[in-house]
Amino acid sequence: MCRRLRFILKMPYSRKEEAKKRLLTICEKENISYTEDGLKALIFTAQGDLRQAINNLQSCFDGFEKVTGENVFKVCDEPHPVQIKEMIGHCLERNFDKAYTILAHLWELGYSPEDIIVNMFRVTKNNEMGEYLKLEFVKEIGVTHAEEMKRVISRLLLKMLD
Repeated sequence: MCRRLRFILKMPYSRKEEAKKRLLTICEKENISYTEDGLKALIFTAQGDLRQAINNLQSCFDGFEKVTGENVFKVCDEPHPVQIKEMIGHCLERNFDKAYTILAHLWELGYSPEDIIVNMFRVTKNNEMGEYLKLEFVKEIGVTHAEEMKRVISRLLLKMLD
């Protein structure tokens, strides 16, 4: 892919509104029913890739005939950021039992550690908290992610020995 196209398709923070406008145009032209939280979820799950946002829009509409936040997260099979934000909030309040309850629930729903950790990073990055605290959270999430990746690689190596 050419450099210019990659820049156009990756959405920096300032271009999220432009992506929203493009998604709205598609919804109107295709007569797709949507909610505001559905559009936000499309932008969140696409991680800056406009093509992915459009693909998620199509999949959500095909599966549910209405684009809502809940439907988008079902289609994209990601932990809902509201749950992740609530978990982080409990950590900030030093209520680790409640935070763990949410984590255990996400695990029981079948989300992998990778799914949970990546969404924790994405939610923390946009969460309202002091800059120093945010950096500490991001650092701990990064360390946890690195440790989880070591375990994944180890399991893959062991599987190759079978």
